[in-house]
Amino acid sequence: QVQLVESGGGLVQAGGSLRLSCAASGSIFSILVMGWYRQAPGKQRELVALTVNGGSTTTTNYADSVKGRFTISRDNAKNTVYLQMNSLKPEDTAVYYCNAVLKVARTTPPGNYWGQGTQVTVSS
Repeated sequence: QVQLVESGGGLVQAGGSLRLSCAASGSIFSILVMGWYRQAPGKQRELVALTVNGGSTTTTNYADSVKGRFTISRDNAKNTVYLQMNSLKPEDTAVYYCNAVLKVARTTPPGNYWGQGTQVTVSS
């Protein structure tokens, strides 16, 4: 019943920008973690950015390769996470996957959910 719906991927030239969105829908009690991963052809999936809800505070972390260029943000009211990608490089080309760790009920153990992936292609 829970789904992660992604949008914002596409083709962009090097130096350009894209903004990815991922909205979690369905029966959701709380979201503990939301983040973005990516996988380029022939490579392993890697973490891009995470945002962790620590109650009243939120922490973020980034892969070294995107620090200073990408920004992750979260709208808790909409159960949505964003990834603002600036100064894009050809090596950023990959399928980007949205991920969430969430609970569907107060007493239900957290589950790990993935979006379907969205293609980001950066041309030189």
